[in-house]
Amino acid sequence: MALDTSAVAKIAHLARLDVKSDELDHFSAELSSILDLVEQMRSIDSSGVEPMAHPLHMAQRLRPDRVTETDQRAHFQRIAPQTEDGLYLVPRVVE
Repeated sequence: MALDTSAVAKIAHLARLDVKSDELDHFSAELSSILDLVEQMRSIDSSGVEPMAHPLHMAQRLRPDRVTETDQRAHFQRIAPQTEDGLYLVPRVVE
């Protein structure tokens, strides 16, 4: 599917993108090649293929669940503008 420069300009306007007129030819060719790839993928018979929930059918490695940083709450409470009972006080924004 080939997009002409007027279609690309309209898409850019709708998406609120600032595309210069000298860039329209480049983006027209790029978007057209993407749409051609989508059409090529759509033409493949995938009726016998089971959808995957995740691209990797294996258990993911997880990092060990251990503390890696020291508790700095007292330091951050000390340098905060206002605190009370271990909580940060902030100006009210909703009335």
